[in-house]
Amino acid sequence: MAHLAFHSFICRSDNYGVLLHDHKSGLTATIDAPDAAEIERQLAGRGWQLTHIFTTHHHSDHVDGNLALKQKFGCTVIGPAEEADRIPGLDTAVSGGDSFPWAGRGVQVMSCPGHTKGHIAFHLASEQAVFAGDTLFSLGCGRVFEGTLEEMFSSVSQFKTLDPSTSLYCGHEYTQSNARFALSVEPGNPALQQRAAAVDRLRAEGKPACPSTIGEELLTNPFLRTGSLEIRQKLGLEGAADVEVFAELRRRKDSFR
Repeated sequence: MAHLAFHSFICRSDNYGVLLHDHKSGLTATIDAPDAAEIERQLAGRGWQLTHIFTTHHHSDHVDGNLALKQKFGCTVIGPAEEADRIPGLDTAVSGGDSFPWAGRGVQVMSCPGHTKGHIAFHLASEQAVFAGDTLFSLGCGRVFEGTLEEMFSSVSQFKTLDPSTSLYCGHEYTQSNARFALSVEPGNPALQQRAAAVDRLRAEGKPACPSTIGEELLTNPFLRTGSLEIRQKLGLEGAADVEVFAELRRRKDSFR
């Protein structure tokens, strides 16, 4: 089976748009719909017709383009069942543990409560790609708005089980600020030092720092590294449970400048 074509781009101020295109069937999906006009422009530049919107959660910067795109293309909107009344144009509601066929491939739905109550992620194992929305970011994780820190810890931790070569596509380009925070809690991590420098170079050239891989995140993302002795010593939580370390990291990140 030929691999899908992936195209990611920045829209709004720091949202990522991601298009998936299967050349054989002509099916094209967008991961979320932050900006209908920009998504239309990116589609037109490649001669693709939008057939699906995969929605991760209800926040406006992820669903604002749903209705305009649906009106123009007649596309099918797939999104979280727990937020069904808050997803504009929703056609198919899915929950964690579900899977559905798309372009001859299986799409697994991951339940990721924390950022929002019904947040989901989409995992295409055949393509070694996961679309995490605002749950897991490159070198960071999302804020906890509607769920609990314990829920967010569980949601983030499940990404550790994915193949390390899996590409991580996230909802925002926050990598530089996330790298600064990561260095503040684990400055002695050589993999993190190297990655932070690489991110700075990419951003200086106007290039995106995403996607990363799960393997890179396991080596450098503090929210996946709650067992790190250096992080625990920095936080004064040497003997604490992993969830306590995660919660303190998230609290500190909330006020980090």
